[in-house]
Amino acid sequence: LNIAYPATGCQKLLKIDDEKILSVFYDKRIAQEVPADGLGDEWKGYVFKISGGNDLQGFCMMQGVLTNQRVRLLFKKGMPGYKQRRKGERKRKSIRGCIVDSRLSVLDLVIVKRGEQEIPGLTDTTQPRRLGPKRVGKIRKLFNLSKEDDVRQYVVHRPLPEKDGKKARTKAPKIQRLVTPARLQRKRKVLALKKQRSEKNKRQAAEYAKLLAQRQKEKRQALLSRRRSSHRSSAFSA
Repeated sequence: LNIAYPATGCQKLLKIDDEKILSVFYDKRIAQEVPADGLGDEWKGYVFKISGGNDLQGFCMMQGVLTNQRVRLLFKKGMPGYKQRRKGERKRKSIRGCIVDSRLSVLDLVIVKRGEQEIPGLTDTTQPRRLGPKRVGKIRKLFNLSKEDDVRQYVVHRPLPEKDGKKARTKAPKIQRLVTPARLQRKRKVLALKKQRSEKNKRQAAEYAKLLAQRQKEKRQALLSRRRSSHRSSAFSA
């Protein structure tokens, strides 16, 4: 059992061979919640949610496949567990259904409700986040910032390994979707260029329509003059 507790960022792996203890998970599906009282007294009050698993050969479970066996599905772009290499490509792959049985080697569980006692290495320690959010909206949401606050002051810096005789260094991500004066200036420039192109196209279209009307007028006049000359020649011959 691979048990994760998102509140602390810790995970713990339990190796259990007792079928009586594991039977509480059998015939359950991914995303179902299971009480953890059967694992021991220290787990009393805890509730797990099944998030996935792997069988003995390493094939992972897939949500929505209502079987406890391994099946071969035709995967296409957008399906989980498959990355399209060529446009329009499809591939048949083996995956295991979303129902738990005894042929799994690892079952992934997430704690959704905490019990009374602390679990050593899982709930008593906190694993700090190695990477922080990168997008402006997510940084504001994490630190509860307003629009007036400077987001650049709240980026999570990751410490780099120290080298002998050198100053300690940190690394921070480039903030995405950050609205700066330079970004606003570029946006105004793009809109101005777009407006200039539109005006230029309208002007050229008007000039072309004027030239086309003039050419058609000249063509009509030339046609009329030819007809008049032919009529005159026929009248003189008569």
